[in-house]
Amino acid sequence: MKKTILTAALSAAFFSASAQVLTSTDLKSIQDSFVRDAGTTALQNALSNETDLNKLALNRELQGKIDHYFKYRVDVKGITDQLQSGRCWMFTSMNVLRPSVMKQFNIASFDFSHNYNYFWDLFEKSNLFLENAIATADHDMTDRDVEWFFKKPVDDGGVWNLFYNIAGKYGVVPASVMPETAHSNNTGRVRTILNERLRAGGYQLREMVADGANEKELKAAKLEILKDVYRVLALCLGVPPTEFEWRYQTTDGQIKTLKTTPLEFYKSIIPANYDPQTYIMVMNDPTREYYKTYEVQNYRNTLEGINWVYLNLPNDVIKKAALASIKANEAMYASCDLPQIDRQEGICDPEMYDYESLFGIRLDMDKKARILTRQSGSAHAMTLMAVDTDENDVPVKWQFENSWGPNSGHEGYLTFTDKWFDEYMFRLVINRKYLDEKSRKAARTKPEQLPAWDYMF
Repeated sequence: MKKTILTAALSAAFFSASAQVLTSTDLKSIQDSFVRDAGTTALQNALSNETDLNKLALNRELQGKIDHYFKYRVDVKGITDQLQSGRCWMFTSMNVLRPSVMKQFNIASFDFSHNYNYFWDLFEKSNLFLENAIATADHDMTDRDVEWFFKKPVDDGGVWNLFYNIAGKYGVVPASVMPETAHSNNTGRVRTILNERLRAGGYQLREMVADGANEKELKAAKLEILKDVYRVLALCLGVPPTEFEWRYQTTDGQIKTLKTTPLEFYKSIIPANYDPQTYIMVMNDPTREYYKTYEVQNYRNTLEGINWVYLNLPNDVIKKAALASIKANEAMYASCDLPQIDRQEGICDPEMYDYESLFGIRLDMDKKARILTRQSGSAHAMTLMAVDTDENDVPVKWQFENSWGPNSGHEGYLTFTDKWFDEYMFRLVINRKYLDEKSRKAARTKPEQLPAWDYMF
């Protein structure tokens, strides 16, 4: 009885005095608003017998009006496929570099081993999690940072800085040197096992700190946990090479062999200025002040690596820079939300699906409201590599090189209108030289710090 009274008291304290319980009168009013006339009955029959609502909501007015021709297009070759994994950020980072590798070695096609870098990404994320568990051992388990760390010790997700960190430390290798496995192509189960081991390990380290363990004892315990992590990864993904021999055929038929290490190979293929001093992530986040830099704390994979840092800019400024980059034949890492996409035709437009007309309801939030309510956020990374402009050289549509295989979208590509860019594009990595002076100046300012569990990330 006391428990019931206490629960009622807490519930009453949570809500305001004006909060109202749904009455029978309210329910009758709501029920009566659903009128089963002929049109509603026909609609109910259609909706209840078709699980793919996009087929019913497809806006016929847009069909055939958006083509896949572009005035400016970066030289890109080949479509990759991340399969059942969340490694889009890694594929995109590598896809931006692939054309220059093909040119450098005079080969018709090339791909990196995503499995190799995935191995080291998960391994380093494991170490970072364990270090965070030690660093916050004196915080309660309900502390928001601690909750965030233990909620998902490791995952597939990331952004460009994670590729920069991991490739800069471990290098890269061609796909044939460390091929994909069943678990690199479908990552869910191995991550589940790793996270269970890491949660147990993180909890163990917290208990050791509480019991007064010294630094040497904590390090020894952490290394034992990491040995288990390495074992799981090696069994499921294979053992990453420390050196390799790569045979390839040039476009003129020559067979060549390269003997090197992953790090030496990486250094030989990247541009000399491929670093955060030259490249910067820019973002369009209308919930925050423009022309300011932000740093997402603890959003990295290696302990010693750089965090996610970005410059927040208006869309029109980002578009001018992106147009300049594409004209200079430089593709960009980009990421976006994924609504309003006709995946069969490979076309994206904010009005592709008319759910308002289909259901007779309103769905009219702007980008700021969608972000703040968690309705929208960046969900997928792709390579931005083409733009079409009007007679005044103003963009009308853009194109992504995707990593869902050649049978997805338009031969592996996604074309999106400029209006879709405004609503659902979030960030891209670009050479600072393509930004205007005001943006470059803002990029040099000290970043405002944001927590990794911030609503935007």
